[in-house]
Amino acid sequence: MQWITRSHVHVDRVACPWLISRFVDSEAEFLFVPANQIEKVAKETGAIPYDASDVELGHVDGRCSFESIILKYGLKEPGLLRLAKIVHAADVDEDIDTDPIARGYSLRFPEDLENIENQFQVYDALYAWCRLDVAKK
Repeated sequence: MQWITRSHVHVDRVACPWLISRFVDSEAEFLFVPANQIEKVAKETGAIPYDASDVELGHVDGRCSFESIILKYGLKEPGLLRLAKIVHAADVDEDIDTDPIARGYSLRFPEDLENIENQFQVYDALYAWCRLDVAKK
């Protein structure tokens, strides 16, 4: 399946492709376009929009897009739910623009596909820690 979001990714728009490719669609293909092109390209390609305005898999009812995907696909693994709290705090918090990790990756890898490819390792590590964290409780 194809998935589509806004270009110039960081935080939620990196975490979501990680979540989708690891738990929803192992053969996912990601498209990154300007925000004003999402609806048009989604209609043309059949791609599923996420982390964009007025989409089901976006910021809805106080959730970030990562959490909306978890809800939509019924993902319940405790480590993943713990990771969702981290992504939410990094994406929804008022201080998001001060997040040096996401900004740093965007500076090092300005091309979106290369950016998510490099950041997936961060989310793999965070997820491993989250699984350990919830197992201890």
